[in-house]
Amino acid sequence: MTPRPPSSGPDPQRPAEEDSADKSAAKKTPARKTPAKKTAAKKTAAAKKAVPKTTAAKKAAAKKAVPKTTATKKTAPARATAPKGTGSTGRATPAVEAPVPPEPAPVTPLEPAGPAAVAVSPALDAADRERLLAGTHHAPHAVLGAHPVPGGVVFRAFRPYARSVTVVAGELRTSLHDDGDGFFSALLPLRDIPEYRLLVAYEGAELDTEDMYRFLPTLGELDLHLIGEGRHEQLWHVLGAHPMTHQGATGTRFSVWAPNARGVRVAGTFNYWDGTGWPMRSLGSTGVWELFAPGVGEGELYKFEITRPDGSRTLRADPLARRTQTPPDTASVVTSSQYEWGDGKWLDRRADRPPHEAPFSVYEVHLSSWRPGLTYRQLAEQLPAYVRDLGFTHVELMPVAEHPFGGSWGYQVTGFYAPTARMGTPDDFRYLVDRLHRAGIGVLMDWVPAHFPRDDWALAEFDGRPLYEHEDPLRSAHPDWGTLEFDFGRREVRNFLVANAVYWCEEFHIDGLRVDAVASMLYLDYSREPGQWLPNVHGGRENLDAVAFLQEMNATVYRRVPGVVTVAEESTAWDGVTRATHHKGPSGFGGLGFGLKWNMGWMHDSLQYMSHEPVHRRYHHHEMTFSMVYAYSENYVLPISHDEVVHGKRSLVSKMPGDWWQQRAGHRAYLGFMWAHPGKQLLFMGQEFAQGAEWSEAHGPDWWLLDPHYGAEADHRGVRDLVRDLNTVYRGTPALWELDVHPDGFQWVVGDAVEDNVFAFLRYDAQGTPLLAVSNFSPVVRHDYRLGVPDDVPAWHEVVNTDAARYGGSGVVQPDPVKPEAQGWHGRPASIRLTLPPLATVWLRPA
Repeated sequence: MTPRPPSSGPDPQRPAEEDSADKSAAKKTPARKTPAKKTAAKKTAAAKKAVPKTTAAKKAAAKKAVPKTTATKKTAPARATAPKGTGSTGRATPAVEAPVPPEPAPVTPLEPAGPAAVAVSPALDAADRERLLAGTHHAPHAVLGAHPVPGGVVFRAFRPYARSVTVVAGELRTSLHDDGDGFFSALLPLRDIPEYRLLVAYEGAELDTEDMYRFLPTLGELDLHLIGEGRHEQLWHVLGAHPMTHQGATGTRFSVWAPNARGVRVAGTFNYWDGTGWPMRSLGSTGVWELFAPGVGEGELYKFEITRPDGSRTLRADPLARRTQTPPDTASVVTSSQYEWGDGKWLDRRADRPPHEAPFSVYEVHLSSWRPGLTYRQLAEQLPAYVRDLGFTHVELMPVAEHPFGGSWGYQVTGFYAPTARMGTPDDFRYLVDRLHRAGIGVLMDWVPAHFPRDDWALAEFDGRPLYEHEDPLRSAHPDWGTLEFDFGRREVRNFLVANAVYWCEEFHIDGLRVDAVASMLYLDYSREPGQWLPNVHGGRENLDAVAFLQEMNATVYRRVPGVVTVAEESTAWDGVTRATHHKGPSGFGGLGFGLKWNMGWMHDSLQYMSHEPVHRRYHHHEMTFSMVYAYSENYVLPISHDEVVHGKRSLVSKMPGDWWQQRAGHRAYLGFMWAHPGKQLLFMGQEFAQGAEWSEAHGPDWWLLDPHYGAEADHRGVRDLVRDLNTVYRGTPALWELDVHPDGFQWVVGDAVEDNVFAFLRYDAQGTPLLAVSNFSPVVRHDYRLGVPDDVPAWHEVVNTDAARYGGSGVVQPDPVKPEAQGWHGRPASIRLTLPPLATVWLRPA
């Protein structure tokens, strides 16, 4: 048999240098000018099939190249069940229409190429075969599929485990030659590439399928340019797995960023987790790999098989997977959303008032344990009703993105674009958000861009080298959590995170992101000893890359999604966390651009004060007043979060000293003080009914405490009733939120009553209408306690008293309006005399 020379021929999908090389090879084998009879006598049988010269030879060659079956077999478009070793599904659900290039030329009668054409061998050369078998081919579409070459069109298929492969064009068919190792090829004497399909025969089954290597790239020049620049704000639309219709075929586009990979293949349930025959192509210098897989649809599992620079292989979940398996399984899932939203009215009015000038009281929830065992849709039937009944304006969901270890509470994320599958599908999560919006409740979620775990199937050294993490081990390893920190200086990584923030707001209608662990991002020496970190280019400890990332993230989110708010969990005195990014402060940095910041100082100081016995509180009085020294330096949220009621810190009520009555009284008084203090409020689940035990993700809140058959149920129900009333009065009293970030909204009445454990202050709305808040943190009743008040209020009416009997208090209340006296007090022209209940907070408004 005549040896097969290397394949060659012009191909629009191949690099120019490859085509040039092929043409040069073709020129080295010119056609010999000999009589037809003499030529036929000398040429081998293989050569006769490749380049027929006489009319009779033409007919014979055509019959051999594309034979018609004796009884013309019309192949149905339905696909056969594939045996082990290959596979497919008929569940394709197109969701995205890709740009469709001009349709291929219609099938024409099989006309042989011109008599002067010089045929080439259809088989792959040894180098291409080796690279495809090793999973290191960068351009499989350039050698597989159908390509015009001298002498006709060459068809090549790489189908491991197949017994035969047949090309079908209309009613014509021809079998490809088995070249071994799963490779099949043939040279057909055609002028143009026809529309065709492949019949792939396995032992016991035959598969009718499109050839995935006949398709043009699904990603356009603009998408690739934006990815390369790190500016693709909707990155999830182009990377990941997307069911779609492309060049008339339905299937799924797979694409992944892996610039260090020698090769990438797709493995999944559709090919029995063997990606050998599914190599992806590299799209230039962007580091993006792409493959359109016809017939693969919704619900299929997949991962990317990456050949590392050292030649080893790793199987990785998709960094932009929008759905995952339920942990501990780790595969990504092909998905597309079919959800129809019904929260248009909510979104339309969401941007009417800035969050820092609106009522903003937050109920923090860990979805998996709030009511253990409930799905997203079941939660949607209970959570909105509960939160609305208690009067909270928002819920804050602890991290929803997929995470492998439930004990991390979601703060070690592996699936940044996928809601956790523990409670349902992404559309099920959309349903929960939609129902909360329809109930008038905003949805915040915790977002974790600071770090990620080291799982070897996720982001760590994703393509064989540090990619998402910093290449410097001193910068990449987080000393506290055993995780890896993102490389905020790499534009593609920054793009991954910025687009992720936008993704949750645009795709799931999230109203705000509470950004976790901001302090650990801002400082190069965070939790590091001398010698374990290097200063920045200015010699400082600030992480300039992280600063730039946070500024870009905030600016992008606020620009793209009107009405959202970003909240920083930042525990230091960094200047300008909630200042606009273009306004520089004393440090020389522009603001980080957050809308709100957790006031961790207030939380620590106030809880420290409340933990002391009342007799000792006189020595810690400043812990309750110091927050007003800096209250207007940022836009603050006052958080009593999950972090304060776990791991030996005790629940909120258990932090209070004294017996059970005093603990509940102190708990209620503290909530009253917190709701009146400048800033927004956040309360973790279970603390609204004075749960005595610490929170555990294993069982969630102790709901049994509210069972009417439980003897102390009234004690817990009373605290919950107080929270409801605090929220109700709060929402209806602009003085408590309208000027939260303006000093004009607050005035001390008495802040130095050290011996009495009393604090009193006025809050004002934009029209000057006041609310008087008085807290008595001693366990004694204080009769005729005189407080200075404005002289333009004719009478004051008690609207909240945490000592009311219905809350479980002693019932020392003031049911009648209190009129001011002309006697000046506390530097004011008038005063009122009140009976202050023990361990209680009282709110009074103008009658």
